[in-house]
Amino acid sequence: MTQPTISDAAVQAKTGRVWAAWFTLLDAEGAAEMTHRQIAAALADRHGLSGWWSQMVTVAYEQARGRREPHQTSRGYQVGVSKTVPVPVDVLFSAWADENSRERWLGDDPITIRRATRLKSMRITWSDGHTNLDISFWDKGPEKSSVQVQHSRLTDRDDVESKRRFWRVALTRLAAELST
Repeated sequence: MTQPTISDAAVQAKTGRVWAAWFTLLDAEGAAEMTHRQIAAALADRHGLSGWWSQMVTVAYEQARGRREPHQTSRGYQVGVSKTVPVPVDVLFSAWADENSRERWLGDDPITIRRATRLKSMRITWSDGHTNLDISFWDKGPEKSSVQVQHSRLTDRDDVESKRRFWRVALTRLAAELST
């Protein structure tokens, strides 16, 4: 059984119940026989939770009941890694957008940038042609920004850990490249 990453105090402050109370309520309402979508809809419709909290409670319930593993989604597994660097967000974004710059810190594996919103985000198909990257850029001030990489459609927990290690190293190389 997986423990939720949000504390009981935080979930109670936002939803009016601690995790155990939500799980007991969902069991009593037959959630064990419901799909993810049905559970989330019941939480929103019957209990007034926002979309975000409906999803959080549903995922925590599924994990607590052994129906879902950490990092598992309906389309496989995903992992997120972020890094703050001492450069403006436009420099950070360019390090991803410019192919020559990207090759210096990421390597020359072919990727496909499907969509990019300047200084905000990128949607990328990874070099394997199957998994996806959602990249978010955050302006943290005139000389500081951060990037978050969400790698999705991974096959299993081993793949999650492998990609977590990969992205930590890659983002460290990126930060070093931008510091020179």
